[in-house]
Amino acid sequence: MPSVRRPAILGLAVIAILAVGGMAHAQELTLSLGDDGSLTARSIQLIALITVLSIAPGLAIMLTCFPFIVTVFSILRQGLGLQQAPPNMLIVSLSLFLTYFVMDPVFRAAWEVGINPLIEGTLAPEVAFERTLEPFRVFMSGRTDAETLGRLSDLRVEAGLLDLATTTEPPLSLLIPSFLLSEIERAFQIGFLIFLPFLIIDLVVAAVLMSMGMMMVPPAVVALPFKLAFFVVADGWTLLSEALLRSYM
Repeated sequence: MPSVRRPAILGLAVIAILAVGGMAHAQELTLSLGDDGSLTARSIQLIALITVLSIAPGLAIMLTCFPFIVTVFSILRQGLGLQQAPPNMLIVSLSLFLTYFVMDPVFRAAWEVGINPLIEGTLAPEVAFERTLEPFRVFMSGRTDAETLGRLSDLRVEAGLLDLATTTEPPLSLLIPSFLLSEIERAFQIGFLIFLPFLIIDLVVAAVLMSMGMMMVPPAVVALPFKLAFFVVADGWTLLSEALLRSYM
């Protein structure tokens, strides 16, 4: 029995990611717990579901585009010169829904090829787990920087933990950190471009204040209304969100 429980829990773990996007799949899973079956099997499924929901935030960060989007929005807030507006909860919520927009095809593919057949009993847990991870593996591979993946691969090879001659695709222990590092690097690159127009406004305001002899007035306080006006007139939130989504299309 222990050899069956562990793969079953791992296969069901990806269901937590679906909870980030919507409750339709989660509801279907809940209904499946009431089907005919032994008390032990239903108890294992229920324990697995509770465990999965507890690690959902970590899965959302590791396997989706959420780190990239939330980092860009955080840099944008710093560029505007705002500390608490919009609040962290709003930034995280917006990032989650944009993540759902991008990851919805991946969620559906994982559900159709792995999780749903596992619930219906047509696939073994080991096979269902591999098939469920395959859409996420394809997504992460397409966004992972080759140089970053190569450097981490070299570290594994030097430690004797990886043989490139016999490895057809990188293991998850190598792909996930490479994906996260690539997303963070890309987010900082975009953050640099976001900062430039706000930096120009700060420099212009500082130069004007100094030419007027108002050196005791903080330039950031005077520049803030101009940066907000510039961002609102340009419809910045919509333009930035659309650009971020297009980068995944």
